[in-house]
Amino acid sequence: VQLQASGGGLVQAGGSLRLSCAASGRTSSSYTLGWFRQAPGKEREFVAVISRGGSSTNYADSVKGRFTISRDDAKNTVYLQMNSLKPEDTAIYYCAADVAGWIITRPSEYKYWGRGTLVTVSS
Repeated sequence: VQLQASGGGLVQAGGSLRLSCAASGRTSSSYTLGWFRQAPGKEREFVAVISRGGSSTNYADSVKGRFTISRDDAKNTVYLQMNSLKPEDTAIYYCAADVAGWIITRPSEYKYWGRGTLVTVSS
């Protein structure tokens, strides 16, 4: 499966962005879908994940209450709605997929990765 993230950009602190990740090559409905991010000089970190069918989600503590992950399997797309953005949310955001189906949060557990989209939050 191929993944393509989009929706990044420059936003002021307190603003919102919605990232999208479109899957192609194979239907994504049976996959676990996740979002990760990597800031300059830091390791890639988990942001959010949604299970097969969308029944379960999980978030990093740093984004709980501000970010929402969702999926539209008819469109083979996963979304990340980001509200109340902070400068520390600045990073390249990556979407990932795996056949696991359940909640997984470590980058090493994901088989498929898309190219990232840059999110910059100004203070």
